[in-house]
Amino acid sequence: MPTLPPRLQLAALALMAECLHLGWEALHGGIATHHLLQSADLPGLSNAWGLLVLPALAAWAAGRLPRRPATLRSAWPFALGLGLPLLLGAALSLAFAFEQQALTEALFFGALLLALLLPAHRAESLFGFVLGMSWTFGALLPTLIGGVIASASWLVRGAARFIWQFVRPA
Repeated sequence: MPTLPPRLQLAALALMAECLHLGWEALHGGIATHHLLQSADLPGLSNAWGLLVLPALAAWAAGRLPRRPATLRSAWPFALGLGLPLLLGAALSLAFAFEQQALTEALFFGALLLALLLPAHRAESLFGFVLGMSWTFGALLPTLIGGVIASASWLVRGAARFIWQFVRPA
């Protein structure tokens, strides 16, 4: 029996996890909807969007996996790029769920600052961040927030590389 490529394996795993999450939500009061900026006047985003968003992000992130058989040296950048944002997203979700406003703000702005120093614009980082936050906020809202953070990371790091070209010693 042929095996699926890693890209599809990770996407299938994300899809199964999201199906379990949405099944649990459906059995415990219905699938949640979150409003932009926590305002009921703004559009609501259903957690059901995770059925599309999480597998797509997983497949995109899996494209960054090393093509050769993974050694510890070749796999650690991917694992670190996925793991740190996953932990940060989960911590942000926990702080929000336990109504720790000051901690939530500190974690968010800390994530933004950290994204300016580290390559948070990579696919595995966005996937990890969204995965860590999806159990509280669904997948779409964290994708939007993570997209802003990733864009800031890409812009600042690109500008720094551009400036470095002109000021580095010859």
